[in-house]
Amino acid sequence: MTSGEGFLSEAARFPDKTYPVERWNPTLCGEMDILIGRDGMWLHEGRPMTRLPLVRLFAKLLRREGDDYFLVTPVEKLKITVEDLPLRIVDFEGPVFVTDQDERVNLGDDHPLILDRAGEAYLPRLKVRGDLWGRLTRACTYRLFETAEIGGDDRVRVTLGDQTFDVPVISG
Repeated sequence: MTSGEGFLSEAARFPDKTYPVERWNPTLCGEMDILIGRDGMWLHEGRPMTRLPLVRLFAKLLRREGDDYFLVTPVEKLKITVEDLPLRIVDFEGPVFVTDQDERVNLGDDHPLILDRAGEAYLPRLKVRGDLWGRLTRACTYRLFETAEIGGDDRVRVTLGDQTFDVPVISG
């Protein structure tokens, strides 16, 4: 059995739960040829991963350490490649944001929203869990900015539902 097969077998035992990946400390077993593209597409060996339950499972097993990303189980840790951010924020209702993996995240102190600024472009990202962030899709960004007040003090004020949030802008 290859390292990747053992990983899949272990992970598939519990497909619908939340995993304590931050507490697991297995030995690094190598790399897995998985790329999460800038657009959020998961690729394995250069081909799109079409089994959405498997992608959703892998997203739950994802952990960031420094600038690197790993898929982690209690017994294995495999490095993968991420072009931008590993998750996409695809929708929101009030202060509750939804990832492309159907996770719901309440905007607040534990899950801040930050605007990365590249030239004239604002690229919003939301902390989802651990040190994992999700990039808002273009459509989600446009909806967000419908409520935004952009000031000159490197902050943007956003009103969602009956709550107002000051969102920091980080120029890069």
